[in-house]
Amino acid sequence: MSERRARGPLQRVQRRSRELRAQVEALRAESEAAAPGQREPLRLRCTELKELVEENTKALRALKKADEPAPVGNYSQRKEEEEKLLLRLSQQLQKLLLVLDQDNVTRNYPGGEEHQKGPHAEEGNEEEEESEDEESEEEDTEEEEEDEEKLLDDPNVRECVAVGNFDAQQEGDLTFVKGEILLIHDKKVDGWWVAENSKGERGLVPRTYLAVPKEEEESQEESEEHIEVVDETADGAEIKKRTDSHWSAVRAIVENDTVEVLTTTGAVPAGFRPSMLFQLLEEGEEFRASYYLQPKLTPSQLAFKDLVWNSETNTIHPRATRVSLIVTLCSCKMIPPPGSGVRVLSRHVRLCVFDGSRVLSNIHTVRATWLPKNPQTWTFSPRVMGILPSLLDGDCFVRSSSLSADIGILFELGITYKCNSTGERGELSCGWAFLKLFTSSGIPIPSKMHELVLSGGTPYERGVEVDPSISRRAGSGVFQQFMSLRKQPVLLVKVKSPSVHSKDILNFLPETLVGGMCYIHLLVFYRQILGDALLKDRMSMQSTDLICNPLLATFPQLLDQPDLMDALRSAWAEKERTLKRIEKRDQEFLKAAFVLVYHDSVFPLLCSTSLPSYRWAEEEVELSRWKVIHDFLKRSQEKDGALEYLLSSENTHRAFDISELAYDFLGEVRENNPGE
Repeated sequence: MSERRARGPLQRVQRRSRELRAQVEALRAESEAAAPGQREPLRLRCTELKELVEENTKALRALKKADEPAPVGNYSQRKEEEEKLLLRLSQQLQKLLLVLDQDNVTRNYPGGEEHQKGPHAEEGNEEEEESEDEESEEEDTEEEEEDEEKLLDDPNVRECVAVGNFDAQQEGDLTFVKGEILLIHDKKVDGWWVAENSKGERGLVPRTYLAVPKEEEESQEESEEHIEVVDETADGAEIKKRTDSHWSAVRAIVENDTVEVLTTTGAVPAGFRPSMLFQLLEEGEEFRASYYLQPKLTPSQLAFKDLVWNSETNTIHPRATRVSLIVTLCSCKMIPPPGSGVRVLSRHVRLCVFDGSRVLSNIHTVRATWLPKNPQTWTFSPRVMGILPSLLDGDCFVRSSSLSADIGILFELGITYKCNSTGERGELSCGWAFLKLFTSSGIPIPSKMHELVLSGGTPYERGVEVDPSISRRAGSGVFQQFMSLRKQPVLLVKVKSPSVHSKDILNFLPETLVGGMCYIHLLVFYRQILGDALLKDRMSMQSTDLICNPLLATFPQLLDQPDLMDALRSAWAEKERTLKRIEKRDQEFLKAAFVLVYHDSVFPLLCSTSLPSYRWAEEEVELSRWKVIHDFLKRSQEKDGALEYLLSSENTHRAFDISELAYDFLGEVRENNPGE
């Protein structure tokens, strides 16, 4: 059953007035039927009722609009009408008291009975008849009001008319004027309904400002005003078209509508939005790490911009960038959890380089962990047995060559959810924060812990809170405001400059890239092997032939499949344990060993039909994939390589051609830079 709305002070006074009016009606009926000598108890009751009416009148006059828990339409007018009703009740009781007092006069002066039937008595009867007419009118009016209240709450009644002007009080409210027709999409039990105006704008409106339009008055107007002639056919037949203002109510439902429904039903806070960074990831490859991992050509397209050969060290030349930092995600606190109607599949943070208007790098995702008893606190980099999954690693590197003065890091907290009722999946942003990396004078920010207060909405909105109810419930006192600030959601991040050793490693990476520190050594191997293939081993620098190298062709796929990246990390860690010290110092030997490990670990899995396709936040798929990966790595280690697995008739692989195993650097450049 729906929850009963709490009555406001004005509603309580109105309810008490109805009870008093019913008692007055009952008293009048009893007084008319009572014998002349039996009216003394009725007179006492009449006196008591008169005192109760006066008390209710005093309570009504003491009411203030600010005392109402929710906005009340035409508050002053309703209060004035209620006061008039109480005044009429008081007058009726006063007249009734005079009539009842006549019984005493009759008994003290028996000969005065005829005198009592003089003109004054007739005048009193006329007044009483008038009061009875007023009472019947009031009863009819009250019954009509109750019927309208029931009809207004009817879920089948979708169209309402505004009885007063209302200005939006906060983000998400809908402003309207008196007489405007609104289409109701959701009638919440707390009195704030989701409505849509004639412009297609949606928002929350207070129920007390709405009424059901009178169909009798509108039936003829609708046929005359809402239908107009717009054209004539060749045969002279008129074509009539609907011009009423509610055509937008039949628009197709998109994801934003789903989020609005979740917000208005209380399933998620009002500051949640569809994830902006997730939508960018879904649009194409431009915001994925595999895009930024590929080498970039110079404007002349005759050389590589970020891949230069160093003949002295016989490897690629390290390149420093303007931004080269290590960012550690520590924790998120006071993050409002969604309601029971939504099941959370993943909690995560997405980060990228941002200048206030554009995303300037790939979007990196780190999954958070939490305890069921405290879902408001998210943590990162948990302690696990063996290798920490790269998806859970909160240590990230950030590189960028952008010269923008407003450059910074955008953090977007998000959840992947599934509606329990519909089974629909989606991505929501639980808030965002922007950490500017340079001061107004161009000085880099210091290395320290930063506590970032999260904002609601999207990075292109301002003044939106993640959970507006926190500020709404806060009092005006200093202590209440201080406690309200402590309840605001925050993100704790630690920013520091890399050490000399880490900086040397980072300089082998592309000029712009964001990723996890746990697999940075694997990225360096890829870049070095890429440099060998493009800059050292090519027969001619003008050659654009395909390079047959499965590692170069397939390695970028691992950045979009973190479990395969973890499999490569695990296999390489096992290999490193068997290497001698002199072998670890030989870069050529290490690169050759890395290629063999790649071929014996993840490369066969990329074409295996037993490995399900990677799906984000699908627990069953993730477990199934990890089981296949674990079994393959174990068998490969026992058989000293993957050759037996590849040749076995028990295992099947997806068909592929030579182009999938060859690296086409010119094709990669054209795909990544379609406008060049």
